[in-house]
Amino acid sequence: MTTKAYFDGHGRVSPAEERSWAASIPALASVLDQAGLGCVPVLLEHQLPLTSKRVDAIIAGTHPVTGQPSYIVVELKQWSRAALFEDSTELVEIPGILGPPRSHPVLQVDDYRSYLTGFATVLAGHPERVHGVAYLHNATSRTDIDGLDDLHPTTVPESATRLFTGADIGAFSDFLTSRIAPSDASSPADELTNTSFAPSRQLLAHAATEIREREEFVLIDRQHDAVRLVLHQVRQAYESDNKRVIVVSGGPGSGKSVVALSLLGELARDGRRVLHATGSNAFTQTLRKVAGHRSKETQQLFKYFNSFQEADKHSLDVLVADESHRIRETSTSRYSPAHLRAMKRPQLDELIDVARVPVFLLDEKQVVRPGEVGSLHEISRFAEDKGLEVMHVELDEQFRCGGSLAYTNWVESLLRLDTDGGSDVRGSRISAAAGTTVRSDLDYAEVHGVAHRTTDEDGPPFLPPDPHVSVTVAESPEQMESFLRRKLDEGYSARMSAGFCWHWSKPRKGDHDLVNDVQLGDWSRPWNNPEDRKVGDAPPRFRWATGDGGFGQIGCIYTAQGFEYDWSGVIIGPDLVWRDGDFITVRAHNADPGLAKKDLTDDEFDTLIRHVYKVLLTRGMQGTVIYSPDRQTRNALRRLVNDHDDHGKEAN
Repeated sequence: MTTKAYFDGHGRVSPAEERSWAASIPALASVLDQAGLGCVPVLLEHQLPLTSKRVDAIIAGTHPVTGQPSYIVVELKQWSRAALFEDSTELVEIPGILGPPRSHPVLQVDDYRSYLTGFATVLAGHPERVHGVAYLHNATSRTDIDGLDDLHPTTVPESATRLFTGADIGAFSDFLTSRIAPSDASSPADELTNTSFAPSRQLLAHAATEIREREEFVLIDRQHDAVRLVLHQVRQAYESDNKRVIVVSGGPGSGKSVVALSLLGELARDGRRVLHATGSNAFTQTLRKVAGHRSKETQQLFKYFNSFQEADKHSLDVLVADESHRIRETSTSRYSPAHLRAMKRPQLDELIDVARVPVFLLDEKQVVRPGEVGSLHEISRFAEDKGLEVMHVELDEQFRCGGSLAYTNWVESLLRLDTDGGSDVRGSRISAAAGTTVRSDLDYAEVHGVAHRTTDEDGPPFLPPDPHVSVTVAESPEQMESFLRRKLDEGYSARMSAGFCWHWSKPRKGDHDLVNDVQLGDWSRPWNNPEDRKVGDAPPRFRWATGDGGFGQIGCIYTAQGFEYDWSGVIIGPDLVWRDGDFITVRAHNADPGLAKKDLTDDEFDTLIRHVYKVLLTRGMQGTVIYSPDRQTRNALRRLVNDHDDHGKEAN
């Protein structure tokens, strides 16, 4: 059996992966040998374009009749038993394996097939060249996979994707030989691995069509698990009066908002009572503007978390609560009616009660303000107090940052957010207390009396080379801006953002220009427009990330969170500097009024600042340019990034 394995950008192989390959690859090789196809190239762990997802195997050969390239995507399962989940034909559960139900393996591999044909340009117009197989090689009889053959035939045509067990080797062999000729020609494999890719479907560019007309986004793996679980639960809520709370968690670029809009679109087109809600003014306003263009009915689908204070219980079928890490302790403010202020009902209580199926999508490491309580733990606590079961789906793939998990993992490690315990990582880092001045070249010893640190034997992480994403460190803000402008001129989207370390001037009525508050030497730029109207050429605040003219201003955490753009420039301000081999946070250099509360501890401030920079550093779809005005920080980042790719050479 000839094998081509491609592991670029994946880093070290885990012991679990090695054990999985040792168990599954020989099983596939045995079937290929029996079918007389042992000479056919097989791509192992092939990365799907623009994502971090790797397909177990792709058999790459030629069709025995047409002579055209022919591919079979194979998902290898070590399950010895599996059964349908409740009355669903799309979800399965595996005895002995904890966690929520997952997609039927036939649907899973068909998602891969659809994704591949949708993005690999070599397959454009030729979906018939790609087939799929789910191979449960440890299941020794059909009784071990109770009900898994019961998919409706129109859901996935059997001619395209099939399921085989260890008892079906003869049938599997026939399936292979009817689609792959016995040839060792490498050209089909080479064509697939060297193909260019169609651009990814950016969220906002397709939001309106997704919601009003048809499914636009191609979901794979845990994304589809989440959608299918919610749709199943909507049916269950009516047929058996069985209410569950569903939590979907994932890091930046894992597809949470794509799942949210896919659910909103499918349920709205199906006539269900469904609303989408966030805690972000910028994100909700942008969705109303873009997805609801020329449709007031569609605009009304987008609400805020505090919109349900007086809503009746179960007045909705589904509430899709995106960016749920921004849920507040209560919806009330000083402007709320007195009777609501007196009740002080928790916001989570309102959101759980309003829908038969409440769906929360969150990343606990994107909590950026005091009083934000959206976490799996808190949601579970409220749900369990009501006697409700919580089902948790974790999205573990990467669709931003060039599909590079290596980069997003590096950001978390760099900021010391990769420790266990979710967002509560207090006591494991250094922070300079409020009122302490940290000079540009300060030694750690000078702040040791006002800082705390738990020694970490592991040094800071180096960014592993990854051809899928560009990460560079600029020597000056002018260099960063110049590089990003070139990307704009090439037709890409680009934005610059920064930590909240400079005063923010409010434009006066009649002003035609914003104040250049962000000053770095001779270079200065304004913050993004804080108004809901244009000021000069600057778009309204909620359109900074997506509107024309947004590149000329510096975005902050509150206008960047939830959005993505092709190229991202990030200014790490003086509230986060590198000293003695690690980042420390400096409270005195932060200008965010939301973090100025006296009851906010230094530990809590430290965590929130690291969350802020995690968000800012993970907005870029294709690349990120980082600048720090602090020389030590800049030198440390350059050493860790190592400017290993061509873009880095261009920027520096």
